[in-house]
Amino acid sequence: MGSNNDAVLYDYAPLIRIYKDGRIERLAGNEIVPATISDPKTGVSSKDVIIVPETGVSARLFLPKITHSLDQKLPLLIYIHGGGFCIETPFSPLYNSYVSSLVEEAKVVAVSIHYRRAPEHPLPIAYDDSWAVLQWIASHSNRNGTESWLNNHVDFNRVSMMGDSAGANIAHNMAVRATETPLEGLRFVGLGLVHAFFHEEEPVGPEVSDEEMKAKTIKLWRVMCPSTIGFNDPLINPAACTNLKGLACKRVVVCVAEKDPLIRGPLFYHKTLQKSGWEGELELMEDQGEGHVFHLFNPTNQKAVAMKTRLASFLNTD
Repeated sequence: MGSNNDAVLYDYAPLIRIYKDGRIERLAGNEIVPATISDPKTGVSSKDVIIVPETGVSARLFLPKITHSLDQKLPLLIYIHGGGFCIETPFSPLYNSYVSSLVEEAKVVAVSIHYRRAPEHPLPIAYDDSWAVLQWIASHSNRNGTESWLNNHVDFNRVSMMGDSAGANIAHNMAVRATETPLEGLRFVGLGLVHAFFHEEEPVGPEVSDEEMKAKTIKLWRVMCPSTIGFNDPLINPAACTNLKGLACKRVVVCVAEKDPLIRGPLFYHKTLQKSGWEGELELMEDQGEGHVFHLFNPTNQKAVAMKTRLASFLNTD
């Protein structure tokens, strides 16, 4: 007979398992790779920075190989990782590799945010942590911040945010918060949402047959954000957001994958933003025959390569 310590309260494999005794088992995203100065394959350098010592909120910074003048100012990418709000970090092989490769292709500086993860730190903590990083970035816009890579190499008039899955949800919410509380010195030009985690208020797009996955996703949101008001919560439902019309960026690209069980959420986001009165440029990029965050797990896939090229171009458009 199994021990009471083995009794499972909540099972969301392959992400996380929560036991009745309070123990939390992360089933993926636990490996960490070190930062590197001048990666021999890409020339991209990376380093880790503690931003809020009291909480451990930090980031991995990426700098491409600079072949022109040292005074050259590059666009800034703020990247927010996915993982259901509960797994992965910027330091994992998956995200370190992907963000580094995007930095290499786009020739941008990147700040990959390490927020505190649920359920130990329930939402909205991840949103507040991400906002603290944005405020820290803004403190460099006068070229007198604590981090030389930002002071010396970033064009603060060309700032974009991107994320995948739960990270795309956070990126959107950061753009909304920047609408309500502008960050002096930062000009947001782009928002890239890849396979974003949103609730659809009404059926749009193809029907999703994987009802078990959808039910587990609904339960995941309630476990990660126990204070939620439900699916009318603007954190998860774009239709409940009152500030979409003034979204703090000029362009938005929404990437979806045909076989993603969560595809209806980002399709609904695209439709809702389209009808909101927001006057920026909105693009929908769909990959047929692919699943959720396929580009992370199979980055040499032809469609993953094409997506990265499109996102790199997006980051370099004023």
